[in-house]
Amino acid sequence: MRYPQFLPQNGTIGLIAPSFGASSEPYITRTAFAEQLFEKKGYKIKEGPNCHEDKGIGKSNTPEKCAEEFMDFYRGRDTDVLISCGGGETMCEDLSFVDWDLVGDSEPKWFMGYSDNTNFTFLLTTLCDTASIYGPCISGFAMHTPHKSLDQAETLLTGKGFKEKSIEFEGFPTFELTEAEEAETDPCADLNLNAEKKLVFGGTFQRNKAFSGRLLGGCTDCLVNLLGTRFDKVSDFLEKYKEDGFIWFLECCDLNPISLRRAFWQMDEAGWFKYVKGFVIGRPMHFGEEMMGLDMYEAVMGIIRKYNVPVIMDADLGHLPPAIPFVTGALAEISADENIRVKMRFE
Repeated sequence: MRYPQFLPQNGTIGLIAPSFGASSEPYITRTAFAEQLFEKKGYKIKEGPNCHEDKGIGKSNTPEKCAEEFMDFYRGRDTDVLISCGGGETMCEDLSFVDWDLVGDSEPKWFMGYSDNTNFTFLLTTLCDTASIYGPCISGFAMHTPHKSLDQAETLLTGKGFKEKSIEFEGFPTFELTEAEEAETDPCADLNLNAEKKLVFGGTFQRNKAFSGRLLGGCTDCLVNLLGTRFDKVSDFLEKYKEDGFIWFLECCDLNPISLRRAFWQMDEAGWFKYVKGFVIGRPMHFGEEMMGLDMYEAVMGIIRKYNVPVIMDADLGHLPPAIPFVTGALAEISADENIRVKMRFE
């Protein structure tokens, strides 16, 4: 597994928009605010040509232009790390215009984003054997009082706090189920931590007993689009690292309980869960929803219970912040009681 170099002090952060750009409010204001926060810490910002565009369908520009921006910034020597401007809907279309062989032969560089950015974070790892960060997009950093989860993401980019190539993060006691009223007038309002987190356990999970494996995952909505395409090299990746086993971290945005169950069935039938050592399932956007007598927990467990591995659900991951950033491709040890602990090793 290739791990990129960390962002140095006074280094340059490249902003690209392979999905949505910051072309409307509140994202214009949030992006500018976040850029200022990083600049105050001594970092430089270089925006890509698509960062403020709105010319594409479900993303900033055409698939060709988005892929070109990614290739130029990933291979360019004038940026040290890359952060996505935002999520979106059709980033998958960029993939056809990315030269993944060339990316794999290039010097590795951290790319961070979540949701639709799964298309890059997942493929950088499974196609290019390169670690990536499933973490906040740039606008996610725009808070008057930055949440601790943002410190975690910055730690992964800068390497500060690492000990012997490893870092450990803990989850958080509360989360934002609904935005605060002030968010309507203040784009950079702090998180409205109005819901108490309660982890839900399944499978063979035992409190405070760690399970380990190599991390794979992202937004389930995006991952099922990759299944069976020419970009689906998961089987080869699993065989390469089968001695480590795998922890799948998965969350979803648009999927209701029935569509989530179908998605897990599809991943299961495709053999993606071969050599699985455990699952970490994030809070879904359809939190608490039931459909046809099926809730989000049984939607997942009904498919993966047969693997007899630890399962942690409603974890600090996904579209209901705050979220622990996960390094796709890293080795991890995960344990939990009332809280979840994720230790990642760059091996």
